[in-house]
Amino acid sequence: MKKADIRRAVSARKALLSANEKINAAKAVFDRLEKSAAFTLAENILMYHSLPDELSTHEFIDRWADHKHFYLPRVNGLNLEILPYDRTKLSRGAFLIEEPEGDETVGIESIELIVVPGIAYDRAGNRVGRGKGYYDRLLAESHATKIGVGYDFQLVEAIESEPHDVAVDIVITESNNIVIKRRRQ
Repeated sequence: MKKADIRRAVSARKALLSANEKINAAKAVFDRLEKSAAFTLAENILMYHSLPDELSTHEFIDRWADHKHFYLPRVNGLNLEILPYDRTKLSRGAFLIEEPEGDETVGIESIELIVVPGIAYDRAGNRVGRGKGYYDRLLAESHATKIGVGYDFQLVEAIESEPHDVAVDIVITESNNIVIKRRRQ
């Protein structure tokens, strides 16, 4: 299936979710994330601040903000900058996503774990994003553990990857923890 077809199918399926299904799915996914070794060991975590059609990250970030150092991305031209999370310093940025304000950017090398949003994932860690390449450019520069999160139906059979695509190391859905084994280069 082509990426555009995957985007349409997942979008249609998300539109059918009730508010309770969204809440329960986010709880299940982030409970699994909390129990992962990658999350337990990481101090500096890049999250995404969810849009209404994504698994909600807001409660999870607030619950852990006093225990972990969370960072959020902010669009700057064609790339993402990384800034510390502060609930009181968020404003609508590019694509109507709440982004951090300020100029305290940090380098990707200080991030130990990246929780990556996506439209779909496969069991090899390939992902379909929104199509602009922001996360692929950021992930290509990082050695952090990359975890993709989504609803069960966002796990698809196979995704055709392109040379610029960056796969995740772990995929977590409501009922799956998939750790991708890769050969060392």
